[in-house]
Amino acid sequence: MTQQLTLNLRLRDTSTFENYFLGFNVESVAYLINFCAQQDFSAVFLAGHVGSGRSHLLQACCHAVTTSGGSAIYLPLSDDMLMPIMLQDLENIDLVCLDDIEKVLGNKEWEEAIFHLFNKIHAADGKLLFAADQVPQDLNCSLADLKSRLTSAVVFQLHVLNDEQKIAALIMRAKNRGMTLSEETASFILTRSARDMDNLFATLDRLDKVSWDKQRRLTIPFVKTLL
Repeated sequence: MTQQLTLNLRLRDTSTFENYFLGFNVESVAYLINFCAQQDFSAVFLAGHVGSGRSHLLQACCHAVTTSGGSAIYLPLSDDMLMPIMLQDLENIDLVCLDDIEKVLGNKEWEEAIFHLFNKIHAADGKLLFAADQVPQDLNCSLADLKSRLTSAVVFQLHVLNDEQKIAALIMRAKNRGMTLSEETASFILTRSARDMDNLFATLDRLDKVSWDKQRRLTIPFVKTLL
Protein backbone atom coordinates (compact mmCIF):
# COMPACT_ATOMS: atom_id res chain seq x y z
CA MET A 1 0.00 0.00 0.00
CA THR A 2 2.87 2.36 0.79
CA GLN A 3 4.28 1.66 -2.67
CA GLN A 4 0.90 2.41 -4.26
CA LEU A 5 0.50 5.67 -2.38
CA THR A 6 4.01 6.74 -3.37
CA LEU A 7 3.34 6.01 -7.01
CA ASN A 8 0.08 7.94 -6.91
CA LEU A 9 2.04 11.06 -5.95
CA ARG A 10 2.76 11.22 -9.67
CA LEU A 11 -0.79 12.45 -10.27
CA ARG A 12 -0.92 16.11 -11.20
CA ASP A 13 -3.62 18.14 -9.48
CA THR A 14 -4.37 19.86 -12.79
CA SER A 15 -5.02 16.58 -14.64
CA THR A 16 -8.79 16.47 -14.23
CA PHE A 17 -11.69 16.16 -16.65
CA GLU A 18 -12.67 19.75 -15.89
CA ASN A 19 -9.21 20.94 -16.91
CA TYR A 20 -9.09 19.00 -20.19
CA PHE A 21 -9.87 20.87 -23.39
CA LEU A 22 -12.03 18.50 -25.40
CA GLY A 23 -11.24 19.54 -28.95
CA PHE A 24 -12.18 16.61 -31.18
CA ASN A 25 -12.17 14.15 -28.25
CA VAL A 26 -15.69 14.75 -26.95
CA GLU A 27 -16.85 11.16 -27.47
CA SER A 28 -13.74 9.68 -25.84
CA VAL A 29 -14.02 11.84 -22.72
CA ALA A 30 -17.76 11.22 -22.36
CA TYR A 31 -17.10 7.49 -22.47
CA LEU A 32 -14.30 7.74 -19.89
CA ILE A 33 -16.51 9.65 -17.45
CA ASN A 34 -19.07 6.83 -17.59
CA PHE A 35 -16.29 4.23 -17.48
CA CYS A 36 -15.07 5.62 -14.14
CA ALA A 37 -18.52 5.11 -12.62
CA GLN A 38 -18.94 1.51 -13.79
CA GLN A 39 -18.79 -1.35 -11.31
CA ASP A 40 -18.22 -4.30 -13.66
CA PHE A 41 -15.03 -5.24 -15.47
CA SER A 42 -14.10 -2.93 -18.29
CA ALA A 43 -10.91 -2.30 -20.27
CA VAL A 44 -10.26 0.85 -22.31
CA PHE A 45 -7.31 1.67 -24.55
CA LEU A 46 -6.35 5.24 -25.47
CA ALA A 47 -4.09 5.70 -28.49
CA GLY A 48 -2.62 9.08 -29.30
CA HIS A 49 0.50 10.98 -30.24
CA VAL A 50 2.37 13.29 -27.89
CA GLY A 51 0.15 16.26 -27.13
CA SER A 52 -3.13 14.38 -27.44
CA GLY A 53 -3.60 14.39 -23.67
CA ARG A 54 -3.62 10.66 -23.07
CA SER A 55 -1.62 10.90 -19.81
CA HIS A 56 -3.87 13.74 -18.66
CA LEU A 57 -6.96 11.59 -19.23
CA LEU A 58 -5.53 8.58 -17.40
CA GLN A 59 -4.80 10.75 -14.40
CA ALA A 60 -8.21 12.41 -14.69
CA CYS A 61 -9.80 8.97 -14.41
CA CYS A 62 -7.74 8.26 -11.28
CA HIS A 63 -8.90 11.55 -9.75
CA ALA A 64 -12.52 10.79 -10.62
CA VAL A 65 -12.46 7.31 -9.09
CA THR A 66 -10.68 8.35 -5.89
CA THR A 67 -12.94 11.38 -5.47
CA SER A 68 -15.90 9.00 -5.55
CA GLY A 69 -14.35 6.92 -2.77
CA GLY A 70 -12.70 4.25 -4.92
CA SER A 71 -9.07 3.28 -5.31
CA ALA A 72 -6.92 3.96 -8.36
CA ILE A 73 -3.29 3.79 -9.39
CA TYR A 74 -1.42 5.39 -12.28
CA LEU A 75 1.77 3.76 -13.57
CA PRO A 76 3.79 5.46 -16.34
CA LEU A 77 5.69 2.54 -17.85
CA SER A 78 8.14 4.93 -19.51
CA ASP A 79 9.67 5.30 -16.04
CA ASP A 80 12.74 3.07 -15.86
CA MET A 81 12.34 2.82 -12.09
CA LEU A 82 9.21 0.69 -12.47
CA MET A 83 9.53 -3.10 -12.56
CA PRO A 84 7.11 -5.87 -13.64
CA ILE A 85 6.80 -7.10 -10.06
CA MET A 86 4.97 -3.86 -9.25
CA LEU A 87 1.95 -5.16 -11.17
CA GLN A 88 1.42 -7.95 -8.66
CA ASP A 89 -1.50 -7.74 -6.21
CA LEU A 90 -3.19 -4.81 -7.97
CA GLU A 91 -6.40 -6.69 -8.74
CA ASN A 92 -8.17 -5.31 -5.66
CA ILE A 93 -7.72 -1.73 -6.84
CA ASP A 94 -10.82 -0.34 -8.57
CA LEU A 95 -8.91 1.27 -11.44
CA VAL A 96 -5.43 0.47 -12.74
CA CYS A 97 -3.99 2.83 -15.38
CA LEU A 98 -0.96 1.78 -17.41
CA ASP A 99 0.51 4.62 -19.44
CA ASP A 100 3.08 4.37 -22.26
CA ILE A 101 2.81 0.58 -22.53
CA GLU A 102 4.61 0.68 -25.87
CA LYS A 103 7.80 1.31 -23.86
CA VAL A 104 7.76 -2.17 -22.30
CA LEU A 105 6.22 -4.32 -25.04
CA GLY A 106 8.71 -6.75 -26.51
CA ASN A 107 10.02 -7.43 -23.00
CA LYS A 108 8.89 -10.93 -22.05
CA GLU A 109 8.74 -10.27 -18.31
CA TRP A 110 6.68 -7.12 -18.73
CA GLU A 111 4.32 -8.69 -21.24
CA GLU A 112 3.62 -11.66 -18.98
CA ALA A 113 3.07 -9.35 -16.00
CA ILE A 114 0.54 -7.23 -17.93
CA PHE A 115 -1.19 -10.36 -19.25
CA HIS A 116 -1.63 -11.83 -15.76
CA LEU A 117 -2.77 -8.46 -14.40
CA PHE A 118 -5.42 -8.25 -17.12
CA ASN A 119 -6.76 -11.70 -16.23
CA LYS A 120 -6.80 -11.02 -12.48
CA ILE A 121 -8.59 -7.68 -12.87
CA HIS A 122 -11.10 -9.28 -15.22
CA ALA A 123 -11.84 -11.93 -12.56
CA ALA A 124 -12.13 -9.26 -9.86
CA ASP A 125 -14.51 -7.06 -11.92
CA GLY A 126 -12.07 -4.17 -11.87
CA LYS A 127 -11.23 -1.54 -14.48
CA LEU A 128 -8.15 -1.29 -16.67
CA LEU A 129 -7.09 1.74 -18.66
CA PHE A 130 -4.18 1.57 -21.10
CA ALA A 131 -2.49 4.27 -23.15
CA ALA A 132 0.07 4.10 -25.95
CA ASP A 133 1.17 5.97 -29.05
CA GLN A 134 -0.53 3.45 -31.36
CA VAL A 135 -3.69 1.35 -31.42
CA PRO A 136 -3.29 -2.20 -30.02
CA GLN A 137 -3.23 -3.84 -33.45
CA ASP A 138 -0.11 -1.88 -34.41
CA LEU A 139 1.88 -2.40 -31.21
CA ASN A 140 5.00 -4.53 -31.14
CA CYS A 141 3.62 -7.15 -28.76
CA SER A 142 5.34 -10.56 -28.78
CA LEU A 143 2.88 -12.38 -26.50
CA ALA A 144 -0.09 -13.28 -28.67
CA ASP A 145 -2.42 -13.78 -25.70
CA LEU A 146 -1.63 -10.29 -24.39
CA LYS A 147 -2.18 -8.72 -27.80
CA SER A 148 -5.55 -10.48 -27.92
CA ARG A 149 -6.46 -8.97 -24.53
CA LEU A 150 -5.40 -5.49 -25.58
CA THR A 151 -7.33 -5.61 -28.84
CA SER A 152 -10.43 -6.72 -26.90
CA ALA A 153 -10.48 -3.40 -25.04
CA VAL A 154 -12.63 -0.46 -26.10
CA VAL A 155 -10.24 1.62 -28.22
CA PHE A 156 -10.27 5.38 -28.71
CA GLN A 157 -7.93 7.29 -31.00
CA LEU A 158 -7.21 10.67 -29.42
CA HIS A 159 -6.70 13.73 -31.59
CA VAL A 160 -4.20 16.52 -31.00
CA LEU A 161 -5.47 20.08 -30.87
CA ASN A 162 -5.16 22.45 -33.80
CA ASP A 163 -3.73 25.94 -33.23
CA GLU A 164 -7.13 27.54 -32.63
CA GLN A 165 -7.95 24.90 -30.03
CA LYS A 166 -4.54 25.27 -28.37
CA ILE A 167 -5.22 28.98 -27.91
CA ALA A 168 -8.62 28.20 -26.40
CA ALA A 169 -7.02 25.57 -24.14
CA LEU A 170 -4.48 28.10 -22.86
CA ILE A 171 -7.26 30.59 -22.12
CA MET A 172 -9.26 27.90 -20.30
CA ARG A 173 -6.26 26.78 -18.24
CA ALA A 174 -5.47 30.39 -17.32
CA LYS A 175 -9.07 31.01 -16.27
CA ASN A 176 -9.03 27.88 -14.11
CA ARG A 177 -5.91 29.26 -12.41
CA GLY A 178 -7.61 32.60 -11.76
CA MET A 179 -5.76 34.46 -14.53
CA THR A 180 -7.05 36.61 -17.35
CA LEU A 181 -5.44 35.71 -20.67
CA SER A 182 -6.56 37.41 -23.86
CA GLU A 183 -6.78 35.57 -27.16
CA GLU A 184 -4.06 37.83 -28.57
CA THR A 185 -1.66 37.04 -25.72
CA ALA A 186 -2.43 33.32 -25.93
CA SER A 187 -1.71 33.42 -29.66
CA PHE A 188 1.59 35.21 -28.96
CA ILE A 189 2.59 32.50 -26.45
CA LEU A 190 1.79 29.84 -29.05
CA THR A 191 4.09 31.44 -31.61
CA ARG A 192 6.96 31.87 -29.14
CA SER A 193 6.89 28.45 -27.41
CA ALA A 194 7.18 24.78 -28.27
CA ARG A 195 3.77 23.94 -29.70
CA ASP A 196 2.89 20.75 -27.81
CA MET A 197 0.45 21.20 -24.93
CA ASP A 198 2.78 20.00 -22.17
CA ASN A 199 5.30 22.71 -23.05
CA LEU A 200 2.62 25.33 -23.59
CA PHE A 201 1.09 24.66 -20.18
CA ALA A 202 4.55 24.63 -18.57
CA THR A 203 5.21 28.02 -20.16
CA LEU A 204 1.89 29.30 -18.83
CA ASP A 205 2.78 28.06 -15.34
CA ARG A 206 6.09 29.97 -15.44
CA LEU A 207 4.37 33.11 -16.70
CA ASP A 208 1.76 32.82 -13.97
CA LYS A 209 4.42 32.65 -11.28
CA VAL A 210 6.36 35.64 -12.58
CA SER A 211 3.22 37.72 -13.15
CA TRP A 212 2.08 36.96 -9.60
CA ASP A 213 5.48 37.87 -8.14
CA LYS A 214 5.63 41.12 -10.10
CA GLN A 215 1.89 41.82 -9.87
CA ARG A 216 1.68 42.24 -13.65
CA ARG A 217 -1.04 41.20 -16.06
CA LEU A 218 -0.18 38.79 -18.87
CA THR A 219 -0.05 41.31 -21.69
CA ILE A 220 1.94 40.80 -24.90
CA PRO A 221 4.64 43.37 -23.95
CA PHE A 222 5.12 41.71 -20.55
CA VAL A 223 5.12 38.18 -21.93
CA LYS A 224 7.59 39.25 -24.64
CA THR A 225 10.13 40.27 -22.00
CA LEU A 226 9.88 36.81 -20.43
CA LEU A 227 9.97 34.68 -23.58
